[in-house]
Amino acid sequence: MSTHASRIAPPVGDSVTDRLVESNRAYAAGFVDPGMGARPVLRVAVVACMDARIDLHAALGLQLGDCHTVRNAGGVVTDDTIRSLTISQRALGTRSVVLIHHTGCGLQTLTEEFRHELEMEVGQRPAWAVEAFRDVDQDVRQSIRRVRTSPFLPHTDDVRGFVFDVTSGLLREMDAGA
Repeated sequence: MSTHASRIAPPVGDSVTDRLVESNRAYAAGFVDPGMGARPVLRVAVVACMDARIDLHAALGLQLGDCHTVRNAGGVVTDDTIRSLTISQRALGTRSVVLIHHTGCGLQTLTEEFRHELEMEVGQRPAWAVEAFRDVDQDVRQSIRRVRTSPFLPHTDDVRGFVFDVTSGLLREMDAGA
């Protein structure tokens, strides 16, 4: 068993959630209120994939309080992402949006058929789209367009999109117009 796996795997009889709650108790014991408000210091919102291999704060050199972070499967700009960005901009002062997709994304292995299979299994059609994609570069460009054309977002002049390479840790910027 790898060191990482042994660190994460809970002892038999314990749940992962129990382990997380215990870790929170240890964290809270040394916690000092940073005394900051909800407005991000850098006035930026980062939208990224939920992939566990991406440590956004470390990868971008961010500290607690620097940004708003919105994560979902694929880092796709959905209606709920626009909702979060709208609140971030209109109520909490962000002005810039950074979009981060990544290499080896699980959404590249799915199709919208996943939604149909789920409906057949549970007897109800999901209200959401899978938003599967084959070309990560094209999907970043689509996400940029969705942010830039949203009527709810007043600040769309500083929207940039990137692909994070999960093997090198480097960002590659996408030209929105390509």
